[in-house]
Amino acid sequence: MIDFTEEQLQRYSRHILLSDIGIEGQEKILAGRVLVIGTGGLGSPVALYLAAAGVGKIGIVDSDSVELSNLQRQVIHYTKDIGRPKVESAAEKMLAINPELSARTYHEWIDAGNIRGIIRDGYDFVIDCTDNFTTKFLINDACIIERVAFSHGGVLQFSGQATTVIPCESACYRCVFSEAPPPDAVPTCAQAGVLGAVAGMLGTIQAVESLKFLAGAGSLLSDTLLTFDALTMNFRKVPLKRRKGCPVCGEHPSILELTKSIAPQCRT
Repeated sequence: MIDFTEEQLQRYSRHILLSDIGIEGQEKILAGRVLVIGTGGLGSPVALYLAAAGVGKIGIVDSDSVELSNLQRQVIHYTKDIGRPKVESAAEKMLAINPELSARTYHEWIDAGNIRGIIRDGYDFVIDCTDNFTTKFLINDACIIERVAFSHGGVLQFSGQATTVIPCESACYRCVFSEAPPPDAVPTCAQAGVLGAVAGMLGTIQAVESLKFLAGAGSLLSDTLLTFDALTMNFRKVPLKRRKGCPVCGEHPSILELTKSIAPQCRT
């Protein structure tokens, strides 16, 4: 049991007041270890809220550097950060909010050769904050193989979607989308645009899912795809079902190892 300091009791008092969190839930959050892949439009609010919530160890992965066009939605980065590695910029803001946390940075490309090793660096939960299908399938497969729960999220223009995957229990990304679409079949945010605040909405949902997972509170978006259209503010929950023939989490999986290919950079 953690012996909370007076400062910690003040910092996390609004969590402790919640009957579904309380002292025990906040202890679990403080002991939690979350990996955030991508520190762009989704990863920015995720990283900020996890740091503020007191997650003990937060890993952030991104090979990119801050660009002027990022600042419309990637709120963890400032104008002065243009040209800096995103992981350095993000870690600086996270530690400014909460100097007690451990911020582990991975300034590198995510690929089949390194993702499992990064996940094995002691993480309880992974958050997919990327914007390309190659990386999303890679994260899904790695998390299923490593038996680590994760949050999937995606945004485009005014829409967003999210689901939470619990390995061996709930439907995974491949259960819903069996394979990646052909290159350029679906535009990215860089091609089609995205309202900055929409990325903030989705990233905040992903942060909530990870904190509920750590604290053991409420119901997760497992076996559920949450979608929303910010233009109309319509939210919808689509039931998902685990597929027996899924090549990674089905009864007879064929994906037992990862193909060594480099995924595109994370630019959400």
